[in-house]
Amino acid sequence: MYLLFEDTGKFLAGRILSETDASSQVELASGKRQKVKSTNGLIRFEQPSPAEFMAQATQGSQDIDLDLAWECAGDDEFGFADMAADYFGDKPNIIQQASALMRLFEAPHYFRRAGKGRFKKASADVLQQALAAIQKRAAIQAQVEQWTSDLANGQCPEPIAQQLYKILFKPDKNAPEYKAVVAATKQTQLAPLHLLQQAGAIRNAFEFHWQRFLYDQFPKGIEFPALQAPRIDTAGLALSSAQAFSIDDSNTTEIDDALSVQGLGTGTVTLGIHIAAPGLAIQPSDAIDTVARARMSTMYMPGFKVTMLPHDVVEHYTLAEGRDCPALSLYVTIDEETLTLGETTTVVERVHIAQNLRHDKLGDVFDNAFFDAQEPPIDMPRWGTELRFLNLLAKQLKAAREVVRGKPENFNRPDYNFSLVKSPDAPALPNGDEEVVITARPRGSNLDLVVAEAMILANSTWGQWLGALGVPGIYRSQASMAPGVKVRMGTKMAPHAGIGVPAYAWSTSPLRRYTDLVNQWQLLACVQHGSTAALVAPFKPKDAELFAIVSGFEATYSAYSQFQNAMERYWTLRYLTQHNITDISAVLFKDGLVRADDLPLVVPVMGAQTMPRHAHLRIKLGEPDTMALDISGTVIERLDADDIGTDLGIALDDFGDDAEDADEAGTGSLKLALDLGEEAPASTTAPGPNGG
Repeated sequence: MYLLFEDTGKFLAGRILSETDASSQVELASGKRQKVKSTNGLIRFEQPSPAEFMAQATQGSQDIDLDLAWECAGDDEFGFADMAADYFGDKPNIIQQASALMRLFEAPHYFRRAGKGRFKKASADVLQQALAAIQKRAAIQAQVEQWTSDLANGQCPEPIAQQLYKILFKPDKNAPEYKAVVAATKQTQLAPLHLLQQAGAIRNAFEFHWQRFLYDQFPKGIEFPALQAPRIDTAGLALSSAQAFSIDDSNTTEIDDALSVQGLGTGTVTLGIHIAAPGLAIQPSDAIDTVARARMSTMYMPGFKVTMLPHDVVEHYTLAEGRDCPALSLYVTIDEETLTLGETTTVVERVHIAQNLRHDKLGDVFDNAFFDAQEPPIDMPRWGTELRFLNLLAKQLKAAREVVRGKPENFNRPDYNFSLVKSPDAPALPNGDEEVVITARPRGSNLDLVVAEAMILANSTWGQWLGALGVPGIYRSQASMAPGVKVRMGTKMAPHAGIGVPAYAWSTSPLRRYTDLVNQWQLLACVQHGSTAALVAPFKPKDAELFAIVSGFEATYSAYSQFQNAMERYWTLRYLTQHNITDISAVLFKDGLVRADDLPLVVPVMGAQTMPRHAHLRIKLGEPDTMALDISGTVIERLDADDIGTDLGIALDDFGDDAEDADEAGTGSLKLALDLGEEAPASTTAPGPNGG
């Protein structure tokens, strides 16, 4: 005797070996023995064999017309044998009964399961809805198959092109567009970006990276709405006696800060740190503030920037040469001989900006020799006396901070400047084909040091002042210099161990960073109301709005930084191609990663497993992939002696932050959100010098 039974949604048949009232022991054709509860047994039969029985029943089930079966069924609950009798005749055989069972079981949209072998037909409305859904799914599947074929044949369907960046980075994995891209990638065995580029969805690598950034951060585009910059009422602002100058690069239009020096030769010098004061006109929640808060910061990349504020608005508040500009000024008295800091005063005033200096044009004038000379030059350039004094002060301020932080700040790795060669009538936004020029600029140059120490002094002094008055601000802090202790942002004053100051509140770039604008509003309340400022400042202690700003800023600033790093890597890879660079010298610093000596480039390499950290190597480069921002290399020669470790003259502890630097440099392939069932690269080397 044989038994047909249901087991976890499947029908099986086998020979009954033994049975009780509660269960049966059944042997399947495979030889496996299975205990079957009596309630799961459905049909007993003596012939044919279980395998033949199942084959005939399965074939017979497909001959049953579901619409006719649904019409034949009554409205009450029924068993499969009842359906077989209604459909085949009064005395259906066991094959017909099994066929009816299988057909009913596989059509839940026609017949709802009501128990083991029992069913109830769906209402007409429910059936129509179910059939419509099935038809829709079939149409979607057909569309997925068509789109898959189109992609495989080098054509990108318009719906996929329109949702390209959503598919790649924030997909709805049930969407047909996503399914088509995944299916085509598997079918063609091409990397996703290569597939999409061949299909015309991606014009070139630069366009891909730019559009990816816009999708993530500016889905409505980078254009500003129409905004009218409110003017600052200067009637009540006194004009300072200071003559101020700024130091920025030639591309800077948002000039936030300027310096002044008064009293040289008198024994007591007054340093003025003057910050543009848009907070006098822009108010929380007004139209301009809404735009600034949405952007949070100016975003920089080689050859282009997306500003936090519109150019016309910036022009109202920037510290432009030749103007008497409203400013929030910090004055610090300094002993001219000992460079000891004295009293500090913060005022809102007008300051005459005598000159906007551009440090990329001052290198031949204010070079290291100028600052290091014991005696001033006979032909002292304008601002030379002031800058020599500020340089001495900056070195002393830096030394004092280093005592607090516990070790010196090292600037052995240079900064790199990227410039793109464009025709005068070229659009502002690059297209990716421009020639790129990369030049090294040593970190910690004397001019940089002057500006950096002045800004640290202002941010620290104002941060402590906010804390003393009980006015919340936006601070950056670091609990210690221990490994793994990161810089954090918060609304309460706390030390910044990495800088070596008791408090650090970003306040010196209100035209470029939203946190600085927020802090300026708080500082203006302190200037105007003193000890009662906490009562009238725009943001109060434990203000939920202030916490939201901190959270939003951190996320946005991180995204901007990652994109800037990505685009600098893109242009570095383009530089390799443009100059036909196939090998580099580099230093090994972490887990098979090397840092190029003369370029801002970190590369994973093969053949360095047995090399010590900081070994100096020559690396053979692979083909740059500007789409995936990927390149790899192979060690071909060691350039330093084995017993030295490195001949670059770089102290080993200078590499302490390289792990984080490597992450920022973007050494790996671009990560996509496509689920291909296995780890797959974002792209392979795309055709053409610019990734197509």
